[in-house]
Amino acid sequence: MATNSTQSHREAQASPDPDAKLGLADEAARSIIATNFGNVEDDGVLEEGSLDPRYRAKATILNAAMQDMGFGAYQKFLFCVCGFGWFIDNMWPQVTAIILSSVQREFEFKPPSLLALSQNIGLLVGAAVWGLASDVIGRRWAFNLTLLVVGVFGLIAGASPNFEALAVFAALWSFGVGGSLPVDSAIFLEFINGKSQWTLTLLSIWWAGGQIVASLVAWPLIGNYGCPDADTCTKENNWGWRYFVFAMGGLTLLLFIIRFFIFNMYESPKYLMGKARDADAVDVVHKVAEYNKFESSLSLDHLEAVDRQYRSSESDNGDRPQLEDYTTASAALRRNLEKFKFDHIRALFRTRQLAYSTSLIILLWGIIGLAFPLYNAFLPFLLTNRGAELGEDSLSTTYRNYVIIGVCGIPGSLLATAAVELPRLGRKGAMCIATVLTGVFLFLSTTAKTSSALLGWNCGYSVTSNAMYGILYAYTPEIFPTSSRGTGNALAACANRVFGIMAPVIAGYADLTTSVPVYVSGALFIAAGGVMLLLPYEPRGKASM
Repeated sequence: MATNSTQSHREAQASPDPDAKLGLADEAARSIIATNFGNVEDDGVLEEGSLDPRYRAKATILNAAMQDMGFGAYQKFLFCVCGFGWFIDNMWPQVTAIILSSVQREFEFKPPSLLALSQNIGLLVGAAVWGLASDVIGRRWAFNLTLLVVGVFGLIAGASPNFEALAVFAALWSFGVGGSLPVDSAIFLEFINGKSQWTLTLLSIWWAGGQIVASLVAWPLIGNYGCPDADTCTKENNWGWRYFVFAMGGLTLLLFIIRFFIFNMYESPKYLMGKARDADAVDVVHKVAEYNKFESSLSLDHLEAVDRQYRSSESDNGDRPQLEDYTTASAALRRNLEKFKFDHIRALFRTRQLAYSTSLIILLWGIIGLAFPLYNAFLPFLLTNRGAELGEDSLSTTYRNYVIIGVCGIPGSLLATAAVELPRLGRKGAMCIATVLTGVFLFLSTTAKTSSALLGWNCGYSVTSNAMYGILYAYTPEIFPTSSRGTGNALAACANRVFGIMAPVIAGYADLTTSVPVYVSGALFIAAGGVMLLLPYEPRGKASM
């Protein structure tokens, strides 16, 4: 008995409490923050054990440095250039929806949902490729190239001689659009502090702007240069939609020029740290601080102190197997060599709670991916048909209403930005309410007996749907770890696009002249609102990791 007791005592000494071991890196980080960054709050969204301990400790220090710096000139400029991603994410799907009637009259293809189908295939591939690429090759190149791809293929699409060519180019421009938000949301989040993460929701105001600009530009061009009916429609008398696509392609290239040549985009510090490039991460923080006319206290020694503390604890316990380290050069090289073994995906399911959260997010994006395009992708088509039923079938009235609906999205973004910071609501509560109301407004739109009533219900839908998307686009990257944030965003976007592909297929079998697609869409939004209450993380007041 004495021998067994002595052996047990020795095993206990050789194998200390795992939580105590993992806490050493965190203690080092908190000590560095307390000494160098004053009373900065460093609570992270994700629970203990969901991240490599050294990665978490270093991310906490970088969060503290960003919070100490505040939301300065660099972040304000970044807000604008990242907003371009939100802008084109809504503008180009609106382009597809707006040109649908004109293109169908000229090319006479059936069903009309085929154009939306080609668009959604491009969006799916783009979301998968660009999201993963941002975790493998870095945020910076993906951030800049998406706009270039959209602009170039958008311009070429205007010269399409037939529907087949247009469908191909729509898929190609959508390939760029599909990667915009997964990448842009990740990079913006990684340059702001926890107290400023509400600005990620405010970015949705650019999303509303995409529909407004598309509607305003299309109104005179398609209205004045479009063919009157299918019987007399030819390329010669139907240049309106082509001028419109040329204009949108040119505008996108202008946004690319501003983003690439005028704004100096740095690589994400957390991304660099996760690739074992601590010195580069510190250098970027100091460059951003200099741009903001601020002197940062962060030094390379702060990050290296975490490594020293961790290695010291390992040397005290040589018998214990070492945990995987995300921050050494060898680990970074190994991850690059094994990037096709789904390491970035496995990291999103590392703990039970993180796996549960990731699964719900993917489910949510899938449901909304079916609900939103099932209605919104055919909104001009539906407005025209319903307007004809209600005695308001002029093209000018359709575009006027479309502009008004787009403008109504702006207060939705502002309301969402305010709501996500309310203690009793937070991200989840505000998102749930906005999503359920979106479904309710769609049901109510089917009761409209006049054109004005239809417009009113659609304005309500615009307010709540923009609020919903604004919060969901912000919430999703907040609850993913930086090392796999691009991949997490890509998985969510892929689910959205896969179900988005189903929308035009369903619409092709359903009669767009009836209210069936509207009922299905409304029911899906309400169901998604219920799922949102099951999400385990509430990021309000906490920094992303």
